[in-house]
Amino acid sequence: MATLRRTIGPFQLTLYGLGSMLGSGIYGLIGQAAGQTGNAVWLAFLVAMVAALLTALSYASLGSRYPRAGGAAYVTERAFGMPLLSFVVGLAVVCSGLTSIATQSQVFAVNLAALIGLPLLPVWAIAIGFLLIVTGLVLRGIRESMWVNVICTVIEATGLLLVIAVGIPFWGSVDLLETPAGIGGDGILVLVIQGAVLTFFAFIGFEDTLNVAEECRDPQRTIPLALVSAMFLGALIYVAVAITAVSVVPWQELADAPAPLAEVMARAAPAFPALVLTGITLFAVGNTALVNYVTSSRMVYGMASQGLLPKALSEVHPRTQTPHMATVVLLAVLLPLAFFGSIAELASATVLMLLVVFAIVNGALFFLQGRKDEARGKFEVPRWVPALGALVCIGLIGVRVSTGDWRAPALAGAMLAGIVALHIGLRGLAHLRSPRGSRDP
Repeated sequence: MATLRRTIGPFQLTLYGLGSMLGSGIYGLIGQAAGQTGNAVWLAFLVAMVAALLTALSYASLGSRYPRAGGAAYVTERAFGMPLLSFVVGLAVVCSGLTSIATQSQVFAVNLAALIGLPLLPVWAIAIGFLLIVTGLVLRGIRESMWVNVICTVIEATGLLLVIAVGIPFWGSVDLLETPAGIGGDGILVLVIQGAVLTFFAFIGFEDTLNVAEECRDPQRTIPLALVSAMFLGALIYVAVAITAVSVVPWQELADAPAPLAEVMARAAPAFPALVLTGITLFAVGNTALVNYVTSSRMVYGMASQGLLPKALSEVHPRTQTPHMATVVLLAVLLPLAFFGSIAELASATVLMLLVVFAIVNGALFFLQGRKDEARGKFEVPRWVPALGALVCIGLIGVRVSTGDWRAPALAGAMLAGIVALHIGLRGLAHLRSPRGSRDP
């Protein structure tokens, strides 16, 4: 029987995690965060990095202990022995990936049409073409997907480094602790924490590294090294971009700018072609979609290998050594999503679901660390790390729910209910097909 191909080393996996974090979201997120925290936005990114690092360290430890595809679902099952909970965790990750891919396909189509002018071709047609190309790449092989990811990550990181480079001469020109309404003292800390809740989501993506564990060389060492390296590189870039942005554009204007980083470039380097940033955005969007597609297909493959999904989804193509059945099934789900005008609320709901997943995975590591018969990995963290990581995620869920916007929590609840219903339906179907569940005399 064919198995997944182990070709990924520390360098590739670091860029895989970094590329997943450095998505197109930072290009708009910086403005929203500046509106909340003023010039102290850089500090909000630092606090968010510390909060996200707790869960990242838990994932690194779990990757060292149990380097398997579909890792979140596997460790949940191993810790709690509850197939329904494992099923919910796994499909929540898949749903997050699918909504991200569908969203990125629309963003890519709009930006490409604007860049080269395609008036006769509808946006949805471009989006579908984009999905077919990404699917073909995922089917072709993990080696090819990873090298395309490396190229795209370098390009999107270069875009952010360009912003930093043109803005460095402006550093030191503003008070980096200036906040809205001139709040000082403990008030700054409160604002920074509120901003950290928003900027935390710029770090989501580190968890994708766990799902390609079965395609890593020496995964017990590669996963922790790459995951922590990606987190620190991402934080370094985010903080530098934040300092640059508020140094070049007053935070009040940055918060109102429709394209904050484009505004920074326009003021710091007016001769720089605006289309270049649009082109870089295309690579960032494409990379985010590719990483999420690889992650989602491996999660489905891993869940099928565990018996949580139909066994056929765990098939590996003998030549390309990719989970081709899982990849094709995901395409069948993605294509209808490309016809939707906007799935922003669905994407917001899946962020809530991801926080639930993070809390459960942290809890799983906490329980597994307490078992004396569990084998230890090459990278272990103190038991307070997953405990505190779970509390941070629960706190973020509370903050998101308390904003007064009921739509995202309602959609998240509906999606969770749908996942539970699917689990019940699959179990009933399996029961009918089994000899014990047969109705034949």
